[in-house]
Amino acid sequence: MGKRVLIVGSNGLLGQKVTDLLLRGSAYTVSLASKAEKPIREVGATQYMAMDITSRKDVKHVIFLCEPDIIINAAAMTNVDACEKERELAWRINVGGVQNIIEAARKNDAEIVHISTDYVFNGKAGPYEENEQPDPLNYYGRSKLASENELRTSGLNHCIIRTMVLYGFAQGVKSNFALWLIQNLEKKLAVRVVNDQYGNPTLADDLAHGIMSALELGRSGIYNIAGREIISRHEFAVRLAEVFGFDSALIIPVKTSDVRQPAARPLKSGLITLKAEVELGIKPSTVEQGVTVLKSQMSRNAKKVPDSAPVPGSSSSRKSSLGKY
Repeated sequence: MGKRVLIVGSNGLLGQKVTDLLLRGSAYTVSLASKAEKPIREVGATQYMAMDITSRKDVKHVIFLCEPDIIINAAAMTNVDACEKERELAWRINVGGVQNIIEAARKNDAEIVHISTDYVFNGKAGPYEENEQPDPLNYYGRSKLASENELRTSGLNHCIIRTMVLYGFAQGVKSNFALWLIQNLEKKLAVRVVNDQYGNPTLADDLAHGIMSALELGRSGIYNIAGREIISRHEFAVRLAEVFGFDSALIIPVKTSDVRQPAARPLKSGLITLKAEVELGIKPSTVEQGVTVLKSQMSRNAKKVPDSAPVPGSSSSRKSSLGKY
């Protein structure tokens, strides 16, 4: 067997996608870790361990048992408004968790692949290349930038991958913007979606392929991996509705200032992916391609979309609270 890989946050959307890719061949020995006591699904040829990333003892124990050559950290507190309101918890997960991984990884000099975000930028002059100066607007962005800095100063080999507006379908995952939208439009509920926040909607499968390319090519440093097109959240919603055959008239455009979110949002954001396309050999999906893949996956699995609260940047006619985006 080849290199040993530990996926932290394996129960999540991205964790599941990366797991599936790693198991397609026999080049890797794969171990999985998430906070839940049991894996969200049974996956052959892997071992699963419950691990709280905020627990130094937990992280040290799991990494000691797995002895990974590579650690993929797909665990984070990503609910932007919750991070703003629960700052201590956000810091413990997003920064303290990375510190715990770094400390434990030193024992066998493991490489760390870490997922970050466009929210490290202020969104005043996007889209952004990898080397531009970060300036986060909200606490989520500040915590993710701090986690990047922990890796940069760790002395360990690492690869930081920034992404944004991640969407997709996998077993038992919490909702994302696309799934929330589908759930409401299926019920013919009107939704409000912001038309002044711009970025790259990113299919989780594409991000997983990019991570795999970085592993196999032995890349380090920072890479932007995101969808091919930079559009508003509202336009993404309309184009998703068209692919799924929903009534796009139910999607009502609003300004960010109208939805009164606790955390400030970058407006003119977006990630330039040229470096990843050239150095990792990836070709990100267009919106239509990505949403068509999503539709196909949901159809094949014949699973009900998980119930969820609305995501920030949006709301339905039934609910006024704004959850994760």
